[in-house]
Amino acid sequence: MSLNNLKPAAGSVKKSAKIIGRGQGSGKGGTATRGHKGAKSRSGYSKKIGFEGGQMPLQRRVPKFGFTNINRKDYAGVNLDTLQAYVDAGRLSDIITLDNLVEQRLVGKKDLVKILGRGDLNATINVTAHKFTATAKAAIESAGGQVQTI
Repeated sequence: MSLNNLKPAAGSVKKSAKIIGRGQGSGKGGTATRGHKGAKSRSGYSKKIGFEGGQMPLQRRVPKFGFTNINRKDYAGVNLDTLQAYVDAGRLSDIITLDNLVEQRLVGKKDLVKILGRGDLNATINVTAHKFTATAKAAIESAGGQVQTI
């Protein structure tokens, strides 16, 4: 080994990225590879969400439509056939409260619950919920159960 054949170990020296914006002598001076004029040549440029090159963006072209009522109450629906299946499987007893429904993950703990009338009900159950449809109420009471509104 001598001074004329010294070189770093293989893989230890990485070739650096092109160095830009350091004057004309570097070969990458002037515009620093950004081209001439326009938004992309400026410092601090970032394309805004929905920007379409100056064309009127979609969210501004499409007209506003409808109305959102801020006082709307959304109810989580539970159907009678679901209750019947859970009772048959032994996951719910004959007294069904909101806590039981949350425990079985049929509804969330902050949800308002409405019992819906789809399906048949054979079990005699006492159900406590925020609302009932007329068909659900009739089906529960005809099966010998009771309905309690919170």
